[in-house]
Amino acid sequence: MSAKEITVVHLMRHGEVHNPDGVLYGRRPGYHLSELGRRMADRVAGHLADRDVTHVVSSPLERARETAQPIAEAHGLALGTDGRLIEAGNVFEGKTFGVGDGALRRPGNWKHLTNPFRPSWGEPYVDQVVRMMGALDAARDAARGHEAVCVSHQLPIWVVRSFVEKRRLWHDPRRRQCTLASLTTFTYEGDRIVSVGYTEPARDLVPPHLLAGAKPVKGKAKAFGA
Repeated sequence: MSAKEITVVHLMRHGEVHNPDGVLYGRRPGYHLSELGRRMADRVAGHLADRDVTHVVSSPLERARETAQPIAEAHGLALGTDGRLIEAGNVFEGKTFGVGDGALRRPGNWKHLTNPFRPSWGEPYVDQVVRMMGALDAARDAARGHEAVCVSHQLPIWVVRSFVEKRRLWHDPRRRQCTLASLTTFTYEGDRIVSVGYTEPARDLVPPHLLAGAKPVKGKAKAFGA
């Protein structure tokens, strides 16, 4: 291996999910892409069609696999699965947790909201970093000198990016720069990450209230970390 060998790993967030009840679905099975989500996946597949992609892998959850499949097909590749790319665990899975739904006023939830720095309601940020770095490094090794695509979920993507860019791991979820179907791109020189980029190939398809930094809208649960 040359020390100057360049490898690119795109960490992609899945497309929009069909979720009419507005629940925080987390790791729960049975949540698939919506029609809009499939259009997002196709858009990104087209965006990457001319890139030197030799490895495509996804989280085992349906929405991630359905997002990755068009990319794998466009490059004639078999789609792999890496469990380390899965969504972060969250005690509020299966519940609504949006603006105006009263979740923060329910006494039963308070015990889970005591420590935003860990966080107390789900998988520790440090644990997410460890597994996501492992997945990134595995993709780098599989695509040495070429490009890889790993489809994952908002929170793990943002946390590992924050780690690489030497920012604190705890954060305001509204400030995550990780829109649906976005690409957070890590460029390696040999084994070392030398740059991080961010693009939104399907930005025009994303509902405005789901864009990074958008103000929460009452009645539209954002399901952060999905």
